[in-house]
Amino acid sequence: METELMLASHAPEQTRYWGRVIGAALGRGDVVALQGELGAGKTTLAQGIAEGLGVSDGCYVTSPTFTLINEYQGRIPLYHLDFYRITSLAESQDLGLEEYLCGEGVAVIEWPEKIAIWLSGDYLLIKLVLVGYTERMLNVSSRGHRSAELVRHVALHQAGREGAPPLPVTKNKGMD
Repeated sequence: METELMLASHAPEQTRYWGRVIGAALGRGDVVALQGELGAGKTTLAQGIAEGLGVSDGCYVTSPTFTLINEYQGRIPLYHLDFYRITSLAESQDLGLEEYLCGEGVAVIEWPEKIAIWLSGDYLLIKLVLVGYTERMLNVSSRGHRSAELVRHVALHQAGREGAPPLPVTKNKGMD
């Protein structure tokens, strides 16, 4: 059974906030797939996830578009994978993806549709949709039992934010 939740983000800081909420709940072996067009906020969300995992403030999380995989150390390892430049499934076969997707850390994948065959297990899917210049909708859905627990965790935080003052906005920060 799929569990789904819609989240609004009105600024990059809110996108990072949702990432921190998600990152704080992640555990070893969890996989988060981030879908969205260029500039949708996938890397911004990944930065928040890294913060939630306790990746050092001095470690700036960037999109591994050219290197394909960046690793960061937090309370558990974060494997940030970006498959934007992958043009065929054959290109991904030599990367040792099973070590990242079933490993001791958390895998956060940008452009997961390029390696969909590798995502047969339980994972959290987050589709980021551009609504305006800084506004995004995040469609968070589960693909199994563990990811359904993560969706429920985020829903509790969403309920707690109702009626709360808006998060602070910092100008001139990009989404991706």
